[in-house]
Amino acid sequence: MVYVSQFRRRRPGGGKPPRQSAGSLAGDAPAASGEAAAPDRHTPEGRRALLDRIAAFMLSHGLAVTGANLALVCNALSGASAELAASLAAREAAGEPIDQRWLDTLMRLDPEIGGRMAELEKLTDRLEYAVLRFARTTKTAQDETSGHRGAIGAQIEAMAQASLAGGRAGDLGRVIEMSRTMLARIEQVEQAMEKSQAETRQLRENLARARMEADVDHLTRLPNRRAFERRFAAAIEEARAKGTRLCVAFCDVDRFKAINDTFGHDAGDRILCAIAGTLGSHASDTVFVARHGGEEFAVLLQGFDRAAAWRRLDTMRRAQADRQLLDRETGRPFGKVTFSAGVAEVTDHADPRGALGRADAALYEAKKAGRNRVIAA
Repeated sequence: MVYVSQFRRRRPGGGKPPRQSAGSLAGDAPAASGEAAAPDRHTPEGRRALLDRIAAFMLSHGLAVTGANLALVCNALSGASAELAASLAAREAAGEPIDQRWLDTLMRLDPEIGGRMAELEKLTDRLEYAVLRFARTTKTAQDETSGHRGAIGAQIEAMAQASLAGGRAGDLGRVIEMSRTMLARIEQVEQAMEKSQAETRQLRENLARARMEADVDHLTRLPNRRAFERRFAAAIEEARAKGTRLCVAFCDVDRFKAINDTFGHDAGDRILCAIAGTLGSHASDTVFVARHGGEEFAVLLQGFDRAAAWRRLDTMRRAQADRQLLDRETGRPFGKVTFSAGVAEVTDHADPRGALGRADAALYEAKKAGRNRVIAA
């Protein structure tokens, strides 16, 4: 499999192609067709070459070494995803930066991500249903066993009394003894069922707790991207069913890298928590706030048209801009820390997920326009 460089096709007039960096998607030795062959991952030399190219690409573009970034770059450079390789090559050919924000956007708009999360939700729902069904079956069996045990016990005692009264201790006595042994066994089964009931209840509680924790960002305690994706899908269905408006927005902390460089990453985490507190204070039944990743937050506004959504987001922005933050750990003032935002209406286009890209583009425009502002797509 090969990945296709877009440089030649974007300059059909024979213009000079841009300088290729060490991590360029075009590679160092293009094939005669204008395509560069991906390294053969099935040989030690090919694997080493692929790792070298991944490292060069990451370093060339200043990308963080994270699992998501490595997977994305590997899929592009190895030829595993021709579409991804084409997107990166086109971006490089256009002279646009391949930075973390753009990669996050690329991953966000990937429909496979939403599909994988939906499949995970289905599997979790099936597991929860299976546990619930097992609990009901066990409870029914326990109730029936208990009822039969009581009836059998009463009959055994009646037979024993009749045997004693009639002076017949032979065969009937053996039947009674066998019946009592069977009754003791039923009691043991009933106790095992009761224990299984308790374990099932604990399993259901643990599963519910795990699902809740899986939806929470552990730094800011806001809902995370997983929770956002599920809420976004549900909000789309609700907006369609009720004919209501729906908007989505992305908020990004301004100059966050400079904050980390100046105050350190621990201070950067505290900044994220402070902004999460500002955004979270405006959350409601119709305004859903989540940490989408890194220094970016996502907001769903149900029942809001674009103008109303812009006003609500600008209220959040002003609330944050009016704050003077102090690092309580060191006593050093952070000063004013702001965020920029882009908002788009979901229900005014046929493709709901296209609103994510339009909101992200509006956020990029807000950054270019000077930051600390909200722009509607």
